[in-house]
Amino acid sequence: MKKLFILLLLALAVLPIYSAEEVPAVTNVFGRESVSLNGTWQYVIDQQEMGYYAGNSGKVDKWGFGRDAHPRTSSDLQEYDFDKSETMQIPSDWNTQTERLLFYEGTVWFRRRFNFSPRQGHRAVLYFGAVNYHCVVYMNGERLGEHEGGFTPFCFDVTDIAKKGENSVVLKVNNARRKDAIPTQIFDWWNYGGITRDVMLLNLPETYVQDYYVQLAKGSNKTIRCEVRLNEKKAGVSIVVEIPELKLHKILTTDAEGKAAATWKCKPTLWCPENPKLYAVTITKGEETINDEIGFRTIETRGKQILLNGEPIFLKGISMHDEAPFRQGRLRTRDEAHTLLGWAKDLGCNFVRLAHYPHNELTVRDAERMGVMVWSEIPVYWTIDWENDKTFRNAQRQLRDMIMRDRNRANIVIWSIANETPHGSARDSFLSRLAQEAHALDNTRLVSMAMEVLWADNFVNRLKDNMNEYVDVVSFNEYIGWYRDVNTARKMTWEIPYDKPVIVSEFGGGALYGRHGDANERWTEEFQERLYEENLAMLGKIDGLAGMSPWILKDFMSPRRPLAGTQDYFNRKGLLDERGNRKKAFYVLQRWYETR
Repeated sequence: MKKLFILLLLALAVLPIYSAEEVPAVTNVFGRESVSLNGTWQYVIDQQEMGYYAGNSGKVDKWGFGRDAHPRTSSDLQEYDFDKSETMQIPSDWNTQTERLLFYEGTVWFRRRFNFSPRQGHRAVLYFGAVNYHCVVYMNGERLGEHEGGFTPFCFDVTDIAKKGENSVVLKVNNARRKDAIPTQIFDWWNYGGITRDVMLLNLPETYVQDYYVQLAKGSNKTIRCEVRLNEKKAGVSIVVEIPELKLHKILTTDAEGKAAATWKCKPTLWCPENPKLYAVTITKGEETINDEIGFRTIETRGKQILLNGEPIFLKGISMHDEAPFRQGRLRTRDEAHTLLGWAKDLGCNFVRLAHYPHNELTVRDAERMGVMVWSEIPVYWTIDWENDKTFRNAQRQLRDMIMRDRNRANIVIWSIANETPHGSARDSFLSRLAQEAHALDNTRLVSMAMEVLWADNFVNRLKDNMNEYVDVVSFNEYIGWYRDVNTARKMTWEIPYDKPVIVSEFGGGALYGRHGDANERWTEEFQERLYEENLAMLGKIDGLAGMSPWILKDFMSPRRPLAGTQDYFNRKGLLDERGNRKKAFYVLQRWYETR
C-alpha cells in the first residue's frame, strides 16, 4: 500500500501544472502578430446553467461544459456535445442569428477548436474585443477566469495552456441584466448577447510592449510625449520609437517598473476634420515591431468655446449606436462602420457621439481616418446602484479600459462618464470620482456627461447639476417637441449658469420612414421635420452653444418600443431608418449644419 502511495505521488509530480491569468489588454492588437479565432463556433443554450452548476447545489461543477469533454465509453452519461451543436459566426450577437434567441437573456456556451503552434520564448495571449455581458473563459478544459462588462477588451495569458496542435476555447456567456451592473437593469437599446467583437490569439515575445502612448503633451502643439510600458517590471530594455515623416528616431530605456517616457520637440501637421493627417509610427523592442498610424492635435476650452488646435470649433454632430447598417445586430466590420460614418459625413457632421458605451475599435479608427471627432462614453446610464462599491469599481474599470484602448486616437476629444443620471449625493460622489479618474488617466482630452435639464414655469429651462465643477464641457439632453409640446419651443429660454462650453447631447423625436401627414401628426416625417426646425431655432440662441449631437443617426432596436405597425421594437428617432432611407428631418439638420 505504501509503495502504491509513493507511485501515485510520483505520478502527480510529473503532471503539468497549468496556470493562466487575466493580463491588461494589449494596445493596438491589430498591429501585433496573431491568429484570428473569428469564424464558426459551436453553441449550446443553457437557460438554467446546468452546464455550470452541480445540480441544484449552487456550487460550480468541475465537470461542467467548460471541460469540453467527450464520453469515454458508450455507457457514460453526458448531456451536451459541442460537436453536435448548432453553429454561429463569431463575432456576432446571438439575438439576430436565430429567431428563437431574439429576446433571449441568459447563458449561452460557445466552443471553438483551432490549431496552434506555440513559438519558443513567446507568450500566447488570448484576446477578446468584447463579450456581453459576463463570461467565464476556459481553454483546453482549464478555467482561465471571468470578465464582466460588455464593451471593452480583455486578455488572458495562456502560454502554459496553449499546446501544439488542436486547442479548444470555451466561453460561458451571460447577458442577464442586473441592478448592480453597468449598465443596470433598464436601458433603451437591445441587450445583444454573445462574443460581439474580434477574438485573437496573440503571439508575443516573453517580454513585450503592453501599451504605449504617443500624443502631444498637454498645452503644446510642438512637443510629442511618448510613454511605453512592458508587460513586466524589467529595467534596461531598449525601445526604439520612430516617426519617419517627422525624422524622429529615439531610443528609450525602461526603468525598474518596466516603463519608459520621453518628450521631443517637433512640428507635426495637426489632425483636424478638414485634414485628418496621420503619421506612421513604429515601436520596436528587439524582434517585436508594432506599427500604428497616429495623429496629433490639441483640444481644450476657453470660456464657452471649444478649441481644436487653438481655434474655436463648433461640433456638428450626431449620436449613434454600435448597430450595423442594413441589418440588425452588433456592428462587426470596418465596412459597416464606414457606412454609418459616411451617413454622418453626408449629414455635414464633423463629430459623432458614440452612445452609450465604448463602440467597436474599428469605428473609432475609421472615424479618425475620415476626419470625424468622437465623444466616447461608458454605460453609466439612468439609475445605477450608486452606493455599491463593486458597481463603482466595475464602472471605473470600464472607464479605464475605454481610455487605455483609444488614447492614441487623435479624433477622440471627449470622454463621457454618464448619461441622464438622476441627481443625488450618492450619484454625485460616484460620478465625481469617475471624472477625476478620467482626468488622471488622460489630461489631454475633455471630460463631459449628458445631464438632464430641470425646468420651471414660464418656459424657462434651467440646468443645475453639481457635476458642473468636474466636467470641462456642460452637456445635456432635451426632448422639447417629443415629451413636451413642440409649439412651446420658440418660447423657451435657457439658463446655464456655468462659464463652460455647452453641447446639446440629445434632442429629437420619432418618425416612421415613408409615413406622411400633417406636421402635428405624431410618427410622420413631417412631424419630425417640424420638431427639428423648431428645436434648431430654439437651441441656436443658447449662449455658449459649442456643439450638438441630436438623437439619433438611424433607427435602432429597443425592447422598450413595442408599438405595432410603427415601432415594432425599434426606436424611430433616427434621421435614417434601419435600411438607410433618409427622413425629411435629415435634410433640415443638413441645411442647418451648412450654415455653421
